[in-house]
Amino acid sequence: MLPVAVSSRRAAAERRHALQTLERGLEVIQVFSRERPALTLSEVAQLAGITRASARRILLTLQMLGHMRSDGRVFSPTPRLLSLGWSYLSTLTFTETAELLLAELSDKVREACSAATLDLPDAVYVTRVPSRRIVSINLDVGSRVPAIHSSVGRVLLADMPDEQITAFVRDQRMIRHTERTMIAPDAIIAEVLGVRERGWALVDEELEIGLRSVAAPVRRADGRVIASVNISAVASRVSVAEMRRTMLPSLLETAEAISRAIVHQSAARPDEARL
Repeated sequence: MLPVAVSSRRAAAERRHALQTLERGLEVIQVFSRERPALTLSEVAQLAGITRASARRILLTLQMLGHMRSDGRVFSPTPRLLSLGWSYLSTLTFTETAELLLAELSDKVREACSAATLDLPDAVYVTRVPSRRIVSINLDVGSRVPAIHSSVGRVLLADMPDEQITAFVRDQRMIRHTERTMIAPDAIIAEVLGVRERGWALVDEELEIGLRSVAAPVRRADGRVIASVNISAVASRVSVAEMRRTMLPSLLETAEAISRAIVHQSAARPDEARL
């Protein structure tokens, strides 16, 4: 182990060799957040701990490169800024990518979020971010739920051809999990086809009384669904209307972000299976 004095001198030397402009540029990028999506020049300088002149040069450079926009008074990041993170995302597996983005979603909606894949007749959870609430949904990675009666399962079934959906549903032994469980094959088939049309599924206390969930598809480059992601909530805490109004838009954004990451991962490593 190096003496403290030697270690300190080495750290100081490494600090001198660091690109200070790059360091400050990254600090400027990081002051923007969901709570601070747009900032003035003075606010950026204050939050980043740099001078107005330095902040101005950095912001104008980012704007010139297309990573920042300005109306003349405030600055805000553009979607192009996301490209700076694709290199990192391309090194991750699907479950790592999903967990990273679902964790952000869970923090936003304050409910449990999961990703699942299809293993007929079930949907299998491959990633799960639990809620930090005292009362939460008790499901773990590896848990299986019936595809026909779960939001994640119906999203996955919706990607199958019509004839396969019909054959699968009619072959199932229907179990009434709750009084709300849909058990008529024709009704289930119609619901799955409806999920395909609208791009999401919402299941209201069909698997368990007190459990509501909404799910959306994760797609690969050719548009095929490879997984589904969902938000699960206690029914007494979140109404169906609130789930649609406040949670569904964020879920769809997250599903799209995971899909984009999968496309970039496939492009970076086309010979590797990411699931």
